[in-house]
Amino acid sequence: MPSASIRLVLADDHPIVLDGLKQLFLLEPGFQVLDCVTDGEKALKAVHRLEPDILVLDLGMPGKDGFAVLQELNEQTLPTQVVVLTALGHNRVTEAIRLGARGIVLKDMAPALLIQCVREVHAGRKWLEKRAAAHAIDAILTHDAAMEEIARALTPRELEVARMVKQGLRNKAIARQLDITVGTTKLHLHNIYEKLKLDGRVALVRFLASKGLD
Repeated sequence: MPSASIRLVLADDHPIVLDGLKQLFLLEPGFQVLDCVTDGEKALKAVHRLEPDILVLDLGMPGKDGFAVLQELNEQTLPTQVVVLTALGHNRVTEAIRLGARGIVLKDMAPALLIQCVREVHAGRKWLEKRAAAHAIDAILTHDAAMEEIARALTPRELEVARMVKQGLRNKAIARQLDITVGTTKLHLHNIYEKLKLDGRVALVRFLASKGLD
């Protein structure tokens, strides 16, 4: 195998897909498949052990999924770059970009696009399949506009309380974390409902989810 080959680890929980990816890269000149793994934990171990140039990563794996893998790699200083191959929705694609994925290819696209993406990322460039990129940019712009709208309506403390409600925390837990009384927490919630014209906790969670608030 020539030394200039792009060294790969492939991660997908579907054996048929994984074997197809392996055959795709073995038949293409300039690639070396170091390992094929079926879950996120094995992907991390393979990256640490082999230090591939590129990890081709499925997001929707059971257990430790692709997002957890991206998060851990993002916190470390490994040379491996990540190309995401996914069938998940565009909001999740945006999350992968935020976590450091250098390339995104949707699973319903032509295999040649994955080859092109890996080459581009290996060359130091980012690569998003056009359809994924368009939706990701739209999602980011929508999220940022929604955040600006909510930030204008709520005080910083009210926004903090709203985030905790979306995370599933009850009033007592919110009060404990913010070191305020339950009564003050209820007052903040009342003000949030009034400002956003919502009729309660469930409506608030749905509203925040629709705006893409983390």
